[in-house]
Parts: sequence; C-alpha cells; structure tokens
Amino acid sequence: MPTVFSANRSSVLVDGNPVEGLQSLVFRIVTEREDIRAIGSNERVDVIFGLRTVQGELVIRSASFALDTLLQDRAKFQLVASMKRTEGTDDTRTVSFDDCFVEGKAFQIDAHGSAATTYAFTATRVREE
Repeated sequence: MPTVFSANRSSVLVDGNPVEGLQSLVFRIVTEREDIRAIGSNERVDVIFGLRTVQGELVIRSASFALDTLLQDRAKFQLVASMKRTEGTDDTRTVSFDDCFVEGKAFQIDAHGSAATTYAFTATRVREE
C-alpha cells in the first residue's frame, strides 16, 4: 500500500517561517551525464556523471513578500517541507532543501479572479528524512 501524504496537513517553511497561500511545491533532481561511446559502434560503453542540482517551483496564491525579498536580494535560504498523512497516523516525511536561491518569478491571474505567483528556485542538495 503506498504512502499518501495530505496537502492539507503538510507545511512548508522558508527560513523557519511558514509559507502562506502555498498551492504546490514541485522539484526535480538533475544530474549532468555524458555517454562514453564504443569505437566503431552506436552503443555506449559507460556513463560519466557530473554536477547534481535541484530545481523547483513554489506556486503561491497571490504572492509572497518574503520570497519577493529573497529574489530581490539574491539571498540564500533554506526550505523545509514537512509532509504528513491523514489524521490518526504519525507518518511524516521531511524534505529539506539546502542553500536555495529564488531564480525567477512568474505571475498569473485567471478569469475567476484568482492570482498566483510561481517562484522558481534552485538548491545545492535535497535531503529526505
């Protein structure tokens, strides 16, 4: 049976402060890779791995003045997501992003009048506990 975390019971902190209006957190780990080709063949014989980075996005209902300030100041921060299952269980998972920087910002407003800001960030590493 898979572990299903509840978005309503989970929380995200930036430098220890809760992120209000959070709609979603998405991240991916990207590792540079180079194929070593076999001479006289179209197959690879090995792979060389390089730099590993973390790229993510936070979607906030309306906007986050704290993240706007971090973008403006090009300041480093830590992001911690504490994910919890449904009520009655103690199952939690903590995902910590170290040495983060906000790299970009996109704003949208839809026909129903809801505004959302997407903050793109990078991190040196991600740790899952």
